[in-house]
Amino acid sequence: MPTNEQRRATAKRKLERQLERRAHRARRRRMLTIAGSIGGVVILVAAGVFAVVSLNGDSDSTAAPSGETTDPGLDGVPGLPEFTAKSGSVSCSYPASDKKAVKDVEPPKTQDGKVPTEPATVSMSMMTDQGPVGLMLDNGKSPCTVNSFISLAQQNFFKDTPCHRLTTAPTLRVLQCGDPGGDGKGGPGYEFANEYPTDEYEAGDPALQRPVVYPRGTLAMANSGPDTNGSQFFLVYGGSQLPPNYTVFGTIQDDGLETLDKIADAGVADGTTDGAPKTPVTIESVLLD
Repeated sequence: MPTNEQRRATAKRKLERQLERRAHRARRRRMLTIAGSIGGVVILVAAGVFAVVSLNGDSDSTAAPSGETTDPGLDGVPGLPEFTAKSGSVSCSYPASDKKAVKDVEPPKTQDGKVPTEPATVSMSMMTDQGPVGLMLDNGKSPCTVNSFISLAQQNFFKDTPCHRLTTAPTLRVLQCGDPGGDGKGGPGYEFANEYPTDEYEAGDPALQRPVVYPRGTLAMANSGPDTNGSQFFLVYGGSQLPPNYTVFGTIQDDGLETLDKIADAGVADGTTDGAPKTPVTIESVLLD
């Protein structure tokens, strides 16, 4: 059992690492502010990537630590920002979307407009016809998103739903699912606001348009613009470069990464790097553990 002195030393090292990461981000922000012309190019690139994961786009076994990746093409790109813990409960709303629901479902329930942030994590099992995908939902970081995902799962919204899109580019490696219609345009008939990491930035912060690394093992929401989350989500099987406008709401367990690697290894059906997976994937069930 570690001694008090050892625990204090461990805590000190952790704090030093956190301070070092914060200083690095601050230096990077200053450099990007000075190099305005370069920043403009980065924003244009990021905007192109944004379209890739949108709902209406032409359409290691664990996640790497923030800021670290062994994936090609991602060196020098910062990781996801540090999380500011929420406590108690948060306000969540699920207004009607202008898109008709693909399947009839009720909007997620709240307690007087609030959703609790405890328990901090929720375990779920997603079974596909290509194998299991264990998920650990991060209710502490993105409770409104987790509340919606669980609600849709309990209403069998995802049952017999195809994963319609696979990307295999060096800087974008995801499997996108959650549209029962299978064309990347469907949703549940309601939408809700972005959470982590978007909520770690001030509104209008230029950093929201600059890429960060979504590490292998990340579970995140697809969207068609700010605060248009619905039912579509993507599973990151390899570090991916995206602006921080996609809500991270969990991680993928080891069994899920093995399943995703198998699907990705088969490639995209038309031989490109973005399209329907060559190995068709259907979600059979999503259940609370």
